[in-house]
Amino acid sequence: MIIMNDIEILFAEDSEDDAMLTMRALKKSGFINKVHHVKDGAEALEFLYCNGRYAARNCQEKPKLILLDLKMPKMSGMEVLEKIKGDDDFKSIPVVILTSSKEDPDIQKCYALGANSYIAKPVESDNFFNVIKEIGLYWMVISQLPD
Repeated sequence: MIIMNDIEILFAEDSEDDAMLTMRALKKSGFINKVHHVKDGAEALEFLYCNGRYAARNCQEKPKLILLDLKMPKMSGMEVLEKIKGDDDFKSIPVVILTSSKEDPDIQKCYALGANSYIAKPVESDNFFNVIKEIGLYWMVISQLPD
């Protein structure tokens, strides 16, 4: 297990069950210390832009990775992705779509908007843990990210 204490991940997921499984998988992989879980797209943008309930957050500390569900209340993951990738301050942050949708139009649109990866959530929990571990290892250890 690789402990990544200084890595900040923004994780947007409205399903409590999926969020719990993902957080557990991240913890087992050593990526838990700075994971910020938000429950909808609007809250994800509040976190990034340091407003609303995150007004006191230090905006100089940007997440190194964003895990984003597509089907969320208030604002969809697709809308959040479009906003992130359209903003010079955030467009270099890798965004991994982590969703249950395997529909080609969703996949095509996410990549067109600038998603760095699109992963359909595996239903089986063992596979899910492995997928989350691999995401963390690739984006936080192997891939070279801008500061």
